[in-house]
Amino acid sequence: MTADESAAARVQEIFECNFVRGVEVGASVAVWQHGRQAFCFCQGWRDGERELPWTADTMVLVWSATKGLASACLLHALERAGLDLSTRMAEFWPAFAQNGKDRLTVGEVVSHRAGLSALTDKTAKITDHEAVIRAIESQAPLWDDRGEHGYSPRIYGYIADESVRKLAGIPLGDYWRENFGDPMELNLWIGLPESLHHRAALMIAARAGCGDVEDDFSQAMATPGSLTREAFSTPSGAISPSAMNSPTLRSASLPSLGAIGSADSLAKFYAMLSLEGEWAGQKYFSPKAIRWMTTRLAQGNDKTLRTETAFSAGFMLDPLDSSGRKRRYTFGPELSAFGHPGAGGSLAFADPVNHLGFAYVMNQMESGVLPKSRAVALVHALYNFP
Repeated sequence: MTADESAAARVQEIFECNFVRGVEVGASVAVWQHGRQAFCFCQGWRDGERELPWTADTMVLVWSATKGLASACLLHALERAGLDLSTRMAEFWPAFAQNGKDRLTVGEVVSHRAGLSALTDKTAKITDHEAVIRAIESQAPLWDDRGEHGYSPRIYGYIADESVRKLAGIPLGDYWRENFGDPMELNLWIGLPESLHHRAALMIAARAGCGDVEDDFSQAMATPGSLTREAFSTPSGAISPSAMNSPTLRSASLPSLGAIGSADSLAKFYAMLSLEGEWAGQKYFSPKAIRWMTTRLAQGNDKTLRTETAFSAGFMLDPLDSSGRKRRYTFGPELSAFGHPGAGGSLAFADPVNHLGFAYVMNQMESGVLPKSRAVALVHALYNFP
């Protein structure tokens, strides 16, 4: 598949149609292929009052699409340290071993099989890194069967961040800029500098009917004490769209859900991953590390999201049926494609077969966690399938 003029025209038609339908306020979609920008479309407004135009350098919160960046940092630091997915977490983070976590491996943690989807300690606040780390260290796994998995929406990023600190000696947000953001000249941050706040779009809460809601997931979210509700509320602290628009949270390095950047830079980063981790003559990842990203480590009913999901080492994959065919095409048709969505609709992925990176970001959120019609329609248009 080539992201040629016809592919660009198909994507642009769907992209502009979303504005005509009134389901967008501001958005961007970008594709890089074979190390070059294929196209980048942007339209709309950075704010709900529609006074601030959305431009090519507009940045926006991507929510859990941040986890792809955090996972890349963790895998990069792990490889630099000469370790791999079979390494026990306690080998480089001794305090992690408490309460039955001594044998948990990096591979089990990054594929959401470790039983660490939520915290039983409700006192740790989302902006208090040290308190959250102490809570994670004392946390016991919520289930014992490593064949089961449950997405960790909040605490996953803290585990990745603390792992990078143990392995490399610096916070994950700094590691991101030092090893990827600055070298690749990416307009993409985990902890946005105050000097760049004026370029960030305001997030807008989902309207009624803006995106289909997953029935099982919604019911679980509304049930006090459910794993789903606990996972999305611990560590504690408001992360509503209005809260995330605050200068404090924009600058906070929240490695599960706080990255702010442009679609073009997000697609460029994934394009590097699609090229065996090499960009502009620099090798960022070995083929082995890229295999960590493409190899399926977990698949089945997700105990948190209450639907079928699949994960590699920190990245999401499309689940397969019993014959090996994709059940859905969030990341396009190729089996090796991997990436991560963000709440409200954002999506980014790498397609190693076609050497392609894709990203879609927006400020008008839709209901639910997994991508709905806006992002999926753009992906289908890119690959030209129904």
